[in-house]
Amino acid sequence: MGRRRIRSRIRKSHFYTFKCLRPKTLEDQGPHIITGPGYTRIVHCNQPQMHLAKVLRYTSNYVSTTRYNLITFLPKCLYEQFHRVANFYFLVAAILSVFPLSPFNKWSMIAPLIFVVGLSMGKEALEDWRRFMQDVKVNSRKGSVHRGDGEFGRRKWKKIRVGDVVKVEKDQFFPADLLLLSSSYEDGICYVETMNLDGETNLKVKRCLDVTLPLERDDAFQSFSGTIKCEDPNPNLYTFVGNFEYDGQVYPLDPSQILLRDSKLRNTSYVYGVAIFTGHDTKVMQNSTKSPSKRSRIEKRMDYIIYSLFALLVLVSFISSLGFAVMTRMHMGEWWYLRPDKPERLTNPRNPFHAWVVHLITAVLLYGYLIPISLYVSIELVKVLQATFINQDLHMYDSESGTPAQARTSNLNEELGQVDTILSDKTGTLTCNQMDFLKCSIAGTSYGVRASEVELAAAKQMAMDLDEEQGEDLTDPPRTRGRIHSYSKIPSRSPSDIELETVITATDDRDQTHSTGGVKGFSFEDKRLMDGNWLYEPNSDDILMFMRILAVCHTAIPEVDEDTGKCTYEAESPDEVAFLVAAGEFGFGFSKRTQSSVFINERHSGQPVEIEYKVLNVLDFTSKRKRMSVIVRDEKGQIFLLCKGADSIIFDRLSKNGKTYLEATSKHLNGYGEAGLRTLALSYRKLDENEYSVWNNEFHEAKTSVGADRDEMLEKVSDTMEKDLILVGATAVEDKLQKGVPQCIDKLAQAGLKIWVLTGDKMETAINIGYACSLLRQGMKQISIALKNEEGSSQDPEAAARESISMQILNASQMIKLEKDPHAAFALIIDGKTLTYALEDGLKYQFLALAVDCASVICCRVSPKQKALVTRLAKEGTGKTTLAIGDGANDVGMIQEADIGIGISGVEGMQAVMASDFSIAQFRFLERLLVVHGHWCYKRIAQMICYFFYKNITFGLTLFYFEAFTGFSGQAIYNDSYLLLFNVILTSLPVISLGVFEQDVSSEVCLQFPALYQQGPKNLFFDWYRILGWMGNGVYASVVIFALNIGIFHVQSFCANGQTADMNAMGTAMFTCIIWSVNVQIALTMSHFTWIQHALIWGSIFTWYIFLALFGMLPPKISGNIFHMLLEALAPAPIFWLTTLLVIAATTLPYLAHISFQRSVNPLDHHIIQEIKHFKIDVQDERMWTRERSKARQKTKIGFTARVDAKIRQLRGRLQRKHSILSVMSGMSGTSASASSETTTSTTHHS
Repeated sequence: MGRRRIRSRIRKSHFYTFKCLRPKTLEDQGPHIITGPGYTRIVHCNQPQMHLAKVLRYTSNYVSTTRYNLITFLPKCLYEQFHRVANFYFLVAAILSVFPLSPFNKWSMIAPLIFVVGLSMGKEALEDWRRFMQDVKVNSRKGSVHRGDGEFGRRKWKKIRVGDVVKVEKDQFFPADLLLLSSSYEDGICYVETMNLDGETNLKVKRCLDVTLPLERDDAFQSFSGTIKCEDPNPNLYTFVGNFEYDGQVYPLDPSQILLRDSKLRNTSYVYGVAIFTGHDTKVMQNSTKSPSKRSRIEKRMDYIIYSLFALLVLVSFISSLGFAVMTRMHMGEWWYLRPDKPERLTNPRNPFHAWVVHLITAVLLYGYLIPISLYVSIELVKVLQATFINQDLHMYDSESGTPAQARTSNLNEELGQVDTILSDKTGTLTCNQMDFLKCSIAGTSYGVRASEVELAAAKQMAMDLDEEQGEDLTDPPRTRGRIHSYSKIPSRSPSDIELETVITATDDRDQTHSTGGVKGFSFEDKRLMDGNWLYEPNSDDILMFMRILAVCHTAIPEVDEDTGKCTYEAESPDEVAFLVAAGEFGFGFSKRTQSSVFINERHSGQPVEIEYKVLNVLDFTSKRKRMSVIVRDEKGQIFLLCKGADSIIFDRLSKNGKTYLEATSKHLNGYGEAGLRTLALSYRKLDENEYSVWNNEFHEAKTSVGADRDEMLEKVSDTMEKDLILVGATAVEDKLQKGVPQCIDKLAQAGLKIWVLTGDKMETAINIGYACSLLRQGMKQISIALKNEEGSSQDPEAAARESISMQILNASQMIKLEKDPHAAFALIIDGKTLTYALEDGLKYQFLALAVDCASVICCRVSPKQKALVTRLAKEGTGKTTLAIGDGANDVGMIQEADIGIGISGVEGMQAVMASDFSIAQFRFLERLLVVHGHWCYKRIAQMICYFFYKNITFGLTLFYFEAFTGFSGQAIYNDSYLLLFNVILTSLPVISLGVFEQDVSSEVCLQFPALYQQGPKNLFFDWYRILGWMGNGVYASVVIFALNIGIFHVQSFCANGQTADMNAMGTAMFTCIIWSVNVQIALTMSHFTWIQHALIWGSIFTWYIFLALFGMLPPKISGNIFHMLLEALAPAPIFWLTTLLVIAATTLPYLAHISFQRSVNPLDHHIIQEIKHFKIDVQDERMWTRERSKARQKTKIGFTARVDAKIRQLRGRLQRKHSILSVMSGMSGTSASASSETTTSTTHHS
C-alpha cells in the first residue's frame, strides 16, 4: 500500500507533451456545437432513474452474441433446414406420402425426415447454448456502482444503467463506455490497455477534466450531478464529440476522457467514471457483427448436384408417367386381366391424361431414392466425428495452458482444406508481445553473439540445402537428425560455410541458456559488455552514454516486489521494458522515479552508486515523430538531450561531428533488419544553460497556447532542439513471436496460402513483425499507400484524397505488371485512414487487385470494423475461401465475416473464441489444422458425397428400368424392407467410415509435403468433371446390374428343379448385386484401411445375407413373398452366385481401368507419394526422399523458405562475381606470363 500511495502522488502528466497534457485554458475555449441528427444523446450523471422515461430510455447493459433466442429458434432453424434442397423435397414427399397414391408407407418418408432435421437442429441448439452460457458469464461479472449517499456496492454488469457512476480498479475491465471523472493519480491520469479493441498492447494515456479532479473519494459522489450531451452510438473507436455540463459551466469532451468497454485499467489503482453507452450501444459492440450462418462451398455445390438429381428425377418420372399414359391409351383394351370392360379411373383408356397425372405423382415418390435423404444425416455424423478427432489431437494440445483445439462447429470441416487467404491479427496471435534485447551497435562496434529466430531458421534451411547439394560428394552421407553439424567434417569450406556453422552453434548455446534459466526480456550475450568489461573497450565513454540513454530516456515506472525484492517496470510499450532490463543487466539499473527525477544505480566496477538525473522535459514518442527525447540535468549540472528513435529520423538530425559511427552503424542496422529485429538509433546532445533556457521559454509558451495549431507549434519547437545530435549506437530487440510462428507461416506459404496481417498497431511495429515472421524481407519491394497532405490544393480534401489513393494504387499495379524479375516480391502496406477511402465502392476492387498481386499485405491502425470489411472484400472479391484468425474482441468482426473463423485462446478474454468456428491455443497449431485435418476432411467429404450419389443412382435407376420393363406399371421390383435397409444399414456405415478414417497420406507426409494442400483450393476432388464421372459410373453400374440379372434370370430356370425366377427372386438377386457392387466400389476407393473399415464394409455385405436368412424364416404373414427366399430358392442355385461375381467384375472394371491409367500416365502428387511409401523407397534411399520433399515445395515469395532462397541467390551471385573476377585476373596473369615468355625467347634467339 505504501508503494501505491507514493505512486499516486506523482503527477503523470509531467511525462507527456503530445499525448494528454491539455493547457489550463482549453476548457474555457468553448463547448462543442451539439446539434442535428447523430447528436441527440443526453446522459444525467448519477441519476440513472431519469433514463426510465420513454424519450431517454437507452439500451440495457445486457449483451448477447447468440444466433437464436427462445422465440426465433424454431422458425429460423426450420427455415435454414428446409433451405436445403433435399430436405425441402423430402418435406413435400412426406406430405404426399400421406395420400393413397404413395407406393410406400407414409412413415418410411416422415420418420427419416424428422430424424435428419431434428439432429441438425439439435446440433445448432447445442452450439448456440454454448454462446449463451458465455454471454451469461460476461453479463454476470460484477462491478462497483454508486448506490447513493456516497456508498458503492457490487452489481452485475447487465444491471448497470446509463448515468451510473462506476468505480473500476486496477486490472479490471470497463463494464460500459465511461466518461473518466477522476483517478488515483493527482492529476487525473490513468493508463488503459485497449488490446481487446484495436490489438495494441501499448498503454493509452487518458486524462479527466480538471473540474472533476476533486471527485477522488467515494463520499464525493453523494451530491454529484451533471449532464452529458454527446453523439449517438457509433462504431468509431477513435472519435468522440460531446459536452459536459457541471456547476453551471459547459466543458468540451474528446476521446482522451472516454474509457471504452472491454478495455482494461492498467498501472492505476482506481478510476471513477459515469456510464455513457451501455450494452449494444457501446463502441465495441457497435463494431461487432451478427453471428452468421456459415455453409461450406462443398455443401453449396451439393445443392446444385441435388438440383441436377431432382431434374433427373422429374425427367424419369415424366417419361415413366408418359409411358404409362401411352400404354393405357394403346394397350389397355388388350389386357383382359385388368377388366377393360369395367375400367378404374387410373386405367381408363378413354382418359389417359388422368392416368398420366396420377402416375406422375406416384413416380416422383417411387424414384425418390435418386435423392439421398441419408446424405445429410451421414455428413452431419461424419463431421461430428471429424470434429472429435480435431478436439482430441494431442499435437494441437497446448500443455502450458492445458488448452486443446476445439471445433466449435462441425459445418466447416472440409472448408479447412480449401483456404486461399489467411487474414491474421498480430498482437497475441503472431506475437507474445515480449521483447528480447538481443544485439546492439555502440561506437561502430556490433555486440551480441546470439542469433535471432530468423537467422537460426534460415541457417538450418541453408544447411539442409547444402546437404542436398554436397551430399553426393560425401563417402559417408549423414543419416542422423543432427546432420546439420556434420559439415564440420567437410575438408574444404567457404567463408559462408564457416559463418553458417557459427550461427548454428549459437543456436545450441542459446537453447542451453534458455533451458537453464535467464532474465526475461534479455537474451543478449557478449562478454565484452557484461560484468563491467565494457570499461576496457576502446570507446568506453560512448558505451557509458549509450547505457545512460537506455536507463534514462523513457516514461516507465519501477515497482519493487516486496516479497522477492525484484524490480519490474510498467511502461507504455514492451520495448521500453526490454531496454530497462538490458540497462539493469549492464549495470545501470533504473530504481526510482519522482515527480522531477529518475534515479539510476550505476555499477561500473565496484559497488553500485545511485545517481540522480533531474528530468527537465519529456518529448514523448508519437507515430508521426517516430522518436522520443528527454532533457535531463546530471549531478554535475550538465544538461543533456537524450534521444532514441527510428534510424531514418535520427540520421537526418545528426551534426557534422556526430556522424563518426554513421557508416558502421548503418551497416549493422541493415544486418539487424535482415535478422528480423526491431531497431532504434540512440543519440544525444549536450546543451548550454543559456540555449536551454531560451528554448524552454518557447516550449512553455507553445505548450500553454490555445488553438488548433498547438500540436504543430509544439512539434516545431521540439524540432529546433532535436538537431545537431551525436550518434552513439543502435539497439536491436526481438519481438518474441509465439512458438513456431515463423515455421508455421513458412509451411502455410509453401502450401500456397496467402497471408494478410490486419492489426490496430502502428505501422512501424507491424512492419517489424512482418520481418520477424518473414512476411517481409530485405530486398522485397514495399508499396506503401498513404494519404498525402495537399496543403496548397484548392480541391475538396475528400476528393483529393480519393484521387491521390487511386493514383498510388494505379502506379503500384503498373509497377508490378512491368516487373521482369521472376524473383521480385512486393509487399503492400496501408494504414487505417487510407483504408477508409480504399474500401469505398469506387476504389475497393482496384485495391483488392493490387493486394492479390502482392506477396504479402499488412494493414495497420485498422479498426475492428475495417478488419471485417477487408475480410468481406477478400471473400467476395476473390470468390475464394478466406480464414480469419485472432484472439481479442477486436477480431470478432473479421472472424465472423470470414468463411472460417479461428479464435486463439488468449489471456485477454474469450470473445474471439466464442465467435469462432474453431479455436486453438497457439498460432502454430494452424499448420496442422489446415495442412493435415483440412486436407483430410476436404478429401473425405468430397469422396463421400460423390460416392453417395453413385450408389443412389445405381440403386434408383434399376427401379426405373424395371418399371419400363413391366410397361410403366409403377411396380417396385424390391421388397419394402429392402428399400428401408439400403440407406439406413447396408450402405450407410461403409460410407461413414470413408468420411471418418480415410487418409490418402499420413499426417507426417502432409506436413513434409505441404504443397499437397493445394488439391483443396484447386478443388480437384469435387469439380464437375469428377462429380459427373461418378454419376456416369452409377448409370453404367445400374445398366449392367439390371441387364445381366434380367438377361440371366428372365429367360431360363435357375433351380435344379426347373423353377423360373419370379419378381421377388429376381429383385432379391438384383439387390444382392447392388449391395456387393457399391461396397466393393467403396473398398477400391479407399487408400487407408483399419480394421474398422474392413468390419463395416464386409460386415454390411454379411449383414445382408443374415437379414435375408432370418427374415425369410419368419412366418409368411411377416416375411410375405420373401419366405425362405435365400435358403430354399437362391442359395442352392449356382447361377445366383456366379451372377453376383460377374456383376461385381463388370461394374468395377471402368473404375479400375481409370485409376490404373491415371496412376501410370498422369499421376497426382499423392499417388507418387503412396507408391514411394508402399515400396519403402523413402527408407531405402533417404536422400532421394529429401530431394523429393525439396522439389515438392511450393514456390513462394514469403516465409523462411523464400528468405533463404533469396539469401542463397545472393550468395551465389557473390560467388559468381568472385569467380568472374578471378577468371579475369588469371587470364590477365596468363597473358602477362605468355608475353614475358615470348620476350625471353625472342631475346635468347636474338643473342
